[in-house]
Amino acid sequence: METKDNANIIVVKVGTSTLTYGGGGINIRRVEKLVKVLSDIKNSGKNVILVSSGAIGIGMGKLGISKRPACTRDKQALAAIGQCELMRYYSKLFGEYNHNVAQILLTKDVVSDPVRNENAVATIDKLLSLGVVPIVNENDTISTEQIEFGDNDTLSATVAYLAKADLLVILSDIDGLYDADPRENPDAKLIARIDKIDESIEALAGGAGTSRGTGGMITKIHAARAATSAGIDMIIANGANPEILYDITEGKNVGTLFKS
Repeated sequence: METKDNANIIVVKVGTSTLTYGGGGINIRRVEKLVKVLSDIKNSGKNVILVSSGAIGIGMGKLGISKRPACTRDKQALAAIGQCELMRYYSKLFGEYNHNVAQILLTKDVVSDPVRNENAVATIDKLLSLGVVPIVNENDTISTEQIEFGDNDTLSATVAYLAKADLLVILSDIDGLYDADPRENPDAKLIARIDKIDESIEALAGGAGTSRGTGGMITKIHAARAATSAGIDMIIANGANPEILYDITEGKNVGTLFKS
């Protein structure tokens, strides 16, 4: 896979389905493996930024709530509870490998507001220069516009842009983009590389406003469009085994690569 072999700044986004079980509890084995792999990649000399979903799901698990609430205030409260738990895990696990972490919570106006944009860029740059792993999430506790669909795919592309990253990796519950829905068509084939995102590619994701049962593939396509337009390669891959990140950083052919 023709990714940038000298990628120095890598943004990795993980979704709630990768981090938690169906009931909202943290998938400890998977999170521990993810942190171990990211720490090892960082030890190799690369800068790593983690965009992590999961705050609302973990908040649900902590309070024993099995059904995701519809009320925005309930979700905001769960996000506040879950974010603490999420960062506690990350701080503990990264600390075991002698890496420090920092929490960054963003809202989408960080791009449109020049002052906030400059501050976000400066903070990320400084954290990376200090050898810290920034862990980024949507500020769900105060955000109302994006909380309804939890679009951290778009957030990850924004973070990659702010950090001037070389590579964005979105770990999902699917291997990549297929030429048909693999959950309905057993003959569906994985598309290894996409050089141009056009209407036909968006159609494969189901079109705007639908998820096609692929965990929100359309938002990942939108993230790919934003990332590649900024000169950043992006890969969608299955996060069930976080060691797939080794294959990605070594340039092996996994997932779907969107070339900048």
